[in-house]
Amino acid sequence: MNHDTPSITPAPRLRAALILAIIADLVQIVVFPLFVAGGASPADDVLDLSVAGVLTLLLGWHWEFLPSFLAKLVPVVDFVPLWTLAVANVYRTQKRLAMAAEGLAQDHGPENVSRPV
Repeated sequence: MNHDTPSITPAPRLRAALILAIIADLVQIVVFPLFVAGGASPADDVLDLSVAGVLTLLLGWHWEFLPSFLAKLVPVVDFVPLWTLAVANVYRTQKRLAMAAEGLAQDHGPENVSRPV
């Protein structure tokens, strides 16, 4: 493992993913109904494919993205901010896992390790 390579912490990626999800949902809820013919439009589908791809690049594959993507293909469901909900659920899951790992690390920390005499 090379320690010289810079690493990106998950927080900026999660923040960028959340901003992207909010913008995509706002575009689908506010802008597309004004200018594009409903949720069955190709522009809406291209936006959903793009958002799914970028979110996967930012956060990795999560099962939460699949129902959001499939539901966005249904015309009326575009008015539900599913991308934002999916990213929020990924955040909640990651935070819960981090807290569990931190608790596990505290339970098995250096002070609890028996040393040979």
